[in-house]
Amino acid sequence: MTETKNNNNGLKVVAGLLGVVLLGTIIYTVSLYQDKKATTEALTQEKELVVEDLNNLKSEYDKAILESNATNEELVAARDNIAKYIDSVSSMKADIATLSRYRRQVSVLKAEREELLKQVDSLTQSNSLLAMQRDSTFAELEQQTVFNDSLIIQNTQLADAVEKGSALNLSTISVDAIKERNSGKLVSTRRARATDKFKVCFTIADNVIAEAGDREFYIEVLGPQGNVLGEGLTKTTEEGSSLTYSKGTNFYYENDALDVCDYINKPSGDFQDGNYMVNVYDNKLKLLGTSSFELK
Repeated sequence: MTETKNNNNGLKVVAGLLGVVLLGTIIYTVSLYQDKKATTEALTQEKELVVEDLNNLKSEYDKAILESNATNEELVAARDNIAKYIDSVSSMKADIATLSRYRRQVSVLKAEREELLKQVDSLTQSNSLLAMQRDSTFAELEQQTVFNDSLIIQNTQLADAVEKGSALNLSTISVDAIKERNSGKLVSTRRARATDKFKVCFTIADNVIAEAGDREFYIEVLGPQGNVLGEGLTKTTEEGSSLTYSKGTNFYYENDALDVCDYINKPSGDFQDGNYMVNVYDNKLKLLGTSSFELK
C-alpha cells in the first residue's frame, strides 16, 4: 500500500511538472506570436512610410515637370526611377534590412531632388531673363522698324519734293505760222497755203535747285484731224509711258530763265485749214505747256 501511494505521488509530481512546462511553452509561444505580430505591424508601417515618402517625391517631380516651360529629361528620368522604387517596395516582403536600405535610398533621392530642383529654378530664371531680353529686343526692333519706316517715308517725301521742285517749267509758250520769202526773210501768216513751217517758242523758268546740263524737250504738233505732224518719232520712258512727237529740241540749261525756239516743217503738200494744237513735254513726258492756233 505504501509503495502504491508513493507511485501515485510521483505521477502527480510529474504531471504537475508537465503542466508547468506546457503552460510555460504556451506562454512563450503566445509571447513569440505577439512579438512577431508587433514586428510585422512595425515593418508594415515602416514600409507604408517609405512608400508614402516615395509618392511625395514623385508628386513633387510631377509638379516640377508640369510647371516647367519645356520638358526636362532629368526630371522625367528621376520621376520614373522613383515610380520603379514604389513598385518594388509595394510588392516586396518587408524585412528590416531591405527597409533600411530603401529608407537610405529615400534620403539619397531627396537630396537628388533638391539639387535637380535648384537646377530647374536656375534654368527657369535664365529662361525668364532670356525671354525678357528677347521681348525687349523685339520691342526695340519694332521701334527701330517704325522709325526706319518713318525715315523712308520722310526721305521719299523729300525726294518727291526735290524732284518736283527741281523740275523745269515753262513761263510762256507761243506758236507762229511762218512763210519764207524768196529773200529768205521769215514773216508771220495765218493762211494755210502760205505757211511753210511752224515756229514754236517757249521760255523755261529759272530754277536754282534744278540740275544744270543738257536737256531735251519734245514738241507735239497735232493737225486738224488729230494727226501728229513732223518727224513722228516715239519716246518711251522707264515707267512705260510713250509719246509720238513732232520734234525733239535740245538746249543747255544753267538754272536761269531760257528762251528756246524751234521749227516744225510742213508735211508733203500744204498745211490744211483748221485748228492746230502744240504741246511741249519734258524728258519724263510731263506736259509743260499747250498752245493752239488756227490756219485759214
